[in-house]
Amino acid sequence: MGVLIGIDFGKKRTGLAHTDPDHIIASGLTTVATDWAIDFLQDYHKSTPVEKFVVGQPKQKDGNFSHVEKDILIFIKHLETFFPTVSIVRQDERFTSKMAFNSLLETGAKKKTRKNKQIVDEISATLILQSYLSSNSKPLL
Repeated sequence: MGVLIGIDFGKKRTGLAHTDPDHIIASGLTTVATDWAIDFLQDYHKSTPVEKFVVGQPKQKDGNFSHVEKDILIFIKHLETFFPTVSIVRQDERFTSKMAFNSLLETGAKKKTRKNKQIVDEISATLILQSYLSSNSKPLL
């Protein structure tokens, strides 16, 4: 059983998170330049089998798709091409960037850290993935 990868796609940067092999908890992996995301994921997949990509689905407050959705769909096509055996699911990512920023505030992160968009993107990917895990978890017996 491979890990799950959470993806917070952005036009410039893409935040990535991964699960433990048992799919219990999500943790931040890194943030990469979007142009290099597929290359990074290919290298990662060589050393750590990936079972599923959980790609954030940004929606506006009214439920309509965000302006970046068409770029995400192109990115997903690339994932399908380069990772034909890995399944891809979407997860609502509304407010994850705001939640990521707020979590930095709550931990007492310095202003410089809070303004670091790479950290916010990585935390957002973690929130997307943890949200997916929570909504798809099986009850413990």
